[in-house]
Amino acid sequence: MAARGQGAEGRTRHAPIEDQGVIGDLQTAALVSTEGDIEWLCLPRFDSPSVFAALLDDERGGRFSVRCAGATRTKQMYLPDSNILVTRFLGESSVGEVVDFMVPRERNGRGTLQLVRIVRAVRGQVRVQICCAPAFDYGRARTEVDIVEGAGAFFSSPAGQLVLRSTVPLQAEGSAAVADPVLAEGELLALSLSRQGSTRPLDLVEAEDLLSSTLAYWQHWIRKSRYRGRYREMVERSALALKLLVHQPTGALVAAATTSLPESVGGSRNWDYRFTWVRDAAFTVYALMRLGFSEEAAAFMDWLEARCTQTPPGAGLRILYTLDGGPVPAEESLEHLRGYRDSRPVRIGNGAADQLQLDIYGELMDSVYLYDRYAEPISYELWVALCRQLDWLEGHWEKADHGVWEVRGPMQRFTYSSVMTWVAFQRGARIAAERGLPAPLDRWRASADRAYLHVQEESWSPERKAYVQFPGSRTLDAGALVLPLVKFSGPRDPRFLATLDRIEQELVTDSLVHRYQNDGSDGFTEAEGTFNLCSFWYVEALTRAGRLDQARHTFEKMLTYANHLGLYAEEIGPSGEALGNFPQAFTHLALISAAVNLDLALDTGPVL
Repeated sequence: MAARGQGAEGRTRHAPIEDQGVIGDLQTAALVSTEGDIEWLCLPRFDSPSVFAALLDDERGGRFSVRCAGATRTKQMYLPDSNILVTRFLGESSVGEVVDFMVPRERNGRGTLQLVRIVRAVRGQVRVQICCAPAFDYGRARTEVDIVEGAGAFFSSPAGQLVLRSTVPLQAEGSAAVADPVLAEGELLALSLSRQGSTRPLDLVEAEDLLSSTLAYWQHWIRKSRYRGRYREMVERSALALKLLVHQPTGALVAAATTSLPESVGGSRNWDYRFTWVRDAAFTVYALMRLGFSEEAAAFMDWLEARCTQTPPGAGLRILYTLDGGPVPAEESLEHLRGYRDSRPVRIGNGAADQLQLDIYGELMDSVYLYDRYAEPISYELWVALCRQLDWLEGHWEKADHGVWEVRGPMQRFTYSSVMTWVAFQRGARIAAERGLPAPLDRWRASADRAYLHVQEESWSPERKAYVQFPGSRTLDAGALVLPLVKFSGPRDPRFLATLDRIEQELVTDSLVHRYQNDGSDGFTEAEGTFNLCSFWYVEALTRAGRLDQARHTFEKMLTYANHLGLYAEEIGPSGEALGNFPQAFTHLALISAAVNLDLALDTGPVL
């Protein structure tokens, strides 16, 4: 019989996306499967080359496996109020558990990676199977292993090195370090992986001290949350997941921890999300401030201010940036990797960085407006930089663009982009008026009026009785759900309610929402899953429209599509499986917003 987690031919295969948990140190993150395998980790940052990438190729990608033999089932949980993951291996006569965590580098300043795995025999005798097989540079670099007797192993390659310290002896097997110890009931072993340092023996006391301090860090952080509503468990899990995706020390939010997890199995919509999108700004600042995490909101505002002030006069912002604000690398395919369930290509870099996406200015100005009003007044330097961006937008907003969904087909004058143009100028004018800041208010208000009328006169389809994706189109777009969220329309405006009804009829199934009905005009012909972000937008639109019973039913049903740890990828597939990069920040941001507003509406009535 094949070993647990292996195919009939004895080759280990990766776990599904939904069977993954995430741990991190605020500069990178690792995915840990329910089988006890670390199947994804990039070093030293989120956007660095991978050292473990079995999720994208179980033969070439590399993995760090720690399993308890004889288990017939496994369960995973986080230690309360933390990002410390526990995988429990339940057998007929034994129970073992693996505790996985990374030491937050915020606590250690600019300290190096320290990933710790503690194994405990909870009941009975437990045989532990350890195999650490890194594959540097996305599996392109040859790896060598040297065993240090009584201490651990040293992995080296032209692309980097790793030090594995252990409380049990290791031995080499090819380029991997392996062990097969047996623990009596109550016994422990520990492993510590780092990028540098000596292979001095690991002490159990040291490992448990790191566990205690890391648990204290996370519990202290989550106690800052002000949310005490009905959905506290899911909201705080979303907040903890988002904190893992905020890069230190820059404060930038990475869109997801992974690259190339597909939007449809076997399809080609496989993108690199390990960068920071300006679009996420409004949602990030809003969600974090609503929960009380003002430091993270301020750090991201600092990051945004740097991007605005660094943009040369006469130029627009980039769509997305690296974590430290640089240009995103050119998109390329890694042909040697098979991809998740043979979904090719595996991409690194992101070609969307060169697209024109005009909606980002609306999200940018909305985030600044919220921060200026509810946190602290923005600086004069930032205001000058924002004025330059609105000057640029005045001359470009009427162009066709690639839109919020980053289509790779023909550019259009997308309705969502025009709505966000109105948001950009309207929020700019409100900041200037409320703060008494110098601004060409007449010009901005005129531009806002033109964008508003363009949507109402060109994007409204009397035939479809809905706002359509772009003028002349018949396609509905879930982006229209944000109209009351950004105050473009009232939540009970007849046109919006008619659009909401149409979206329900054509894009919604069992709380799951498609972005749009694809006819191939976006550059792709294959189907895709439903977008979790759109599902939470839908909940919030229902809430604001006063359809509270429907909103609550939809929201709570949507919670059942989270994985066993309360985490979401970007999409849900036909059989309820997770698709797309994981965990996805935008989804968790939208969940927080939907939960907070639904909870408030259930107590006091709809939020208009």
